[in-house]
Amino acid sequence: MKRIKRIMQHIATGPWVPPELGRMPYLWACSLTFMLWQYFFQPPGAFELAMFVLTVLLFLPLYLASFWSSGRTTILCALLACLIGCLWAPWNTGAGTFFIFGAGMCGRLRPARSAYGLLATVIALATLAGWLLSPVGLAFLLAPWTIGLSVGVASIMEEGLRASRQQLRRKQEEVEHMARIAERERISRDLHDLLGHSLSLIALKAELADKLITKLAGREAQACKREINDIEASARRALAEVRAAVTGYRHSGLSGALASARASLLAANVELREEVAQFELAPAAEHVLALALREAVTNVVRHAGATRCTLGLALEQGSAVLRVADDGNALGAGTEVRPGNGLAGMRERAAALGGRLLVSVDAGLRLELRVPAGGAA
Repeated sequence: MKRIKRIMQHIATGPWVPPELGRMPYLWACSLTFMLWQYFFQPPGAFELAMFVLTVLLFLPLYLASFWSSGRTTILCALLACLIGCLWAPWNTGAGTFFIFGAGMCGRLRPARSAYGLLATVIALATLAGWLLSPVGLAFLLAPWTIGLSVGVASIMEEGLRASRQQLRRKQEEVEHMARIAERERISRDLHDLLGHSLSLIALKAELADKLITKLAGREAQACKREINDIEASARRALAEVRAAVTGYRHSGLSGALASARASLLAANVELREEVAQFELAPAAEHVLALALREAVTNVVRHAGATRCTLGLALEQGSAVLRVADDGNALGAGTEVRPGNGLAGMRERAAALGGRLLVSVDAGLRLELRVPAGGAA
């Protein structure tokens, strides 16, 4: 039921077909015009024309749903397409196109052995419909046997290649993500080992010089003591900043961004209400969400003047959705948000993954970032 509900949401709100398929599925839907060929020679009656329009209106949602289906839902979609073909077989010779659609739907069934079994079932049903129901017999079977069989085999092979490409792309993202983490770790070690050691040495020498200068007297000694104290304070402050930077490099990823967000909001006396779901994310999606979360929380702390912040992360229809809202008064309700570098960067990174960013102003600023989860099951 959850899968069917998710499919219906895709049909109602979009996208109607997976973005990676482009616009070709909409062009394939034009194959329904095969049903019209007969009417060039034999004009349809009012009842038949009404039934044709009704069939198209019922079949198109079924056709779009098949692109989001899997398992038993795919079998159901293919068999319903065949059922429509059987019902129209006695009345229209172009009804064989529904069996072609049914053959194309077989590709969404995994493993490939099951998909070929479903394809054989579709061709068998087309054969029965042609021999038992259609008045033209062999002419009706021409399209399912030639076009339908080739479309079905091509669909199954293409789905296998698409799954392999997705797996390869996910592996590449993981390798790139691990490489970034390794580089961050290397930079953090270098910062700590080089700058940390040097600044610690400066602080220690300044402390030693401060102890030695106390044995001298005069205004010059006091001035020298102040300068040495300033050197020591500056060195310790720089050392603290280096350590903070190293910690920031090491706490990469979404979990680190969430921890940083909690700490920042707590330090700013902003009440946090969070609903964060746990689910698998592709490395690229996690990186985009982590950067967006850091930027959004920084805006809340520095500019919003908020007392409460709501943070949500959920998996919806295969997309990871990050929502951040505050009750600040930096902007008036209904004010158009002019994107700065931070929001522009969020939007560009989301668009690169096929996602989108929505920003609105109500009681405060509301931000919604939606990107394909990729690794989510």
